[in-house]
Amino acid sequence: MKVLVAVKRVVDYNVKVRVKADNSGVDLANVKMSMNPFCEIAVEEAVRLKEKGVATEIVVVSIGPTTAQEQLRTALALGADRAILVESADELTSLAVAKLLKAVVDKEQPQLVILGKQAIDSDNNQTGQMLAALTGYGQGTFASKVEVNGDSVAVTREIDGGAQTVSLKLPAIVTTDLRLNEPRYASLPNIMKAKKKPLEVLTPDALGVSTASTNKTVKVEAPAARSAGIKVKSVAELVEKLKNEAKVI
Repeated sequence: MKVLVAVKRVVDYNVKVRVKADNSGVDLANVKMSMNPFCEIAVEEAVRLKEKGVATEIVVVSIGPTTAQEQLRTALALGADRAILVESADELTSLAVAKLLKAVVDKEQPQLVILGKQAIDSDNNQTGQMLAALTGYGQGTFASKVEVNGDSVAVTREIDGGAQTVSLKLPAIVTTDLRLNEPRYASLPNIMKAKKKPLEVLTPDALGVSTASTNKTVKVEAPAARSAGIKVKSVAELVEKLKNEAKVI
């Protein structure tokens, strides 16, 4: 079974993001970039499926600038077999990314596609669902457990009321939640081996996909600074302030 995993290059989650002075976007100059944490979980799940003998090949794909090859090499070091970069310097919407992934799915014909449920930069949580709609595949989102049985996959997913298990006919789309697994670290020998694994570079034009967007970013601004807290001398004073100032009780 071939598994396709989509990964995204984002600002490292430990970095404090700064907004550009002209409010046109986020300042990425000299900022550490990493693989999106939810995408790391997706790669780990694919590798575990291969270790169980369920998956026979893992293909990782990323859409972005040339520098996204760094994150693809990381995925290869974690256990993926080969990589595809759809090179684009444009700021792509979730729909444009889903269309490009659809073209890659048509080209590769995987039985299972795994994506992170969302990216920590845009936080849209849209691409997996859009890809499922474009391909017509069944989808299991916010997965906390994935079990492949023959030509179907059972996905336990996080919902407001607890957990729900859905059974999907393969091929299918799965998006990963935090509780699915704990990603491993790449060993030095595997990092060295990853440099020799195949990495194919494509373009949106080569895939026959238009990435033109109808969305326009008007303004990006940092959240308002938190006001300083105050100390109270007694429980009675705390209750009085909650009741009369904060008006929460």
